[in-house]
Amino acid sequence: MKPFPEIPHSSEGPALTVSNTSGISIPVESELLQTLAGFIEAEENVRFQQIELVYIDENEMIQINREYLGKEYVTDIITFRLDENEHNMAIEGTLFCCARRITEQSTEFGTDIKSEFYRIFIHGLLHLAGYEDAHHDLKHQMTAREDHYLEQLNSLL
Repeated sequence: MKPFPEIPHSSEGPALTVSNTSGISIPVESELLQTLAGFIEAEENVRFQQIELVYIDENEMIQINREYLGKEYVTDIITFRLDENEHNMAIEGTLFCCARRITEQSTEFGTDIKSEFYRIFIHGLLHLAGYEDAHHDLKHQMTAREDHYLEQLNSLL
């Protein structure tokens, strides 16, 4: 049996596009987003090929939530994995983030607004990597991973 071939991977990380139609200033830096993606790739044994990060307003988030998940409320992030790669070596996905909701959460949780925006990005990447948060134990595990990657990011700053 032949081993699964290595997929060439750029040292620059995945192709990451960021767009913002929310009307709110987004306090993240593209370089740090790339760094976070690299941390997750290395530790979770995945490769992100193409990530689209889209900041939207509340109305757009409700529309996406209704259309794709059958829910009628604003949430901070909805993640869509677009590839069909079973081996997690060429992940493609879109992260729809509600900028206003993330801002509100930073106030509710008493966290730094930048950290909350980075946490939500990490959360979306973890979903793309296969993590779920449907019940308490899974959510706790995901939050621990988010904390871990935020600590790594903070050690660079």
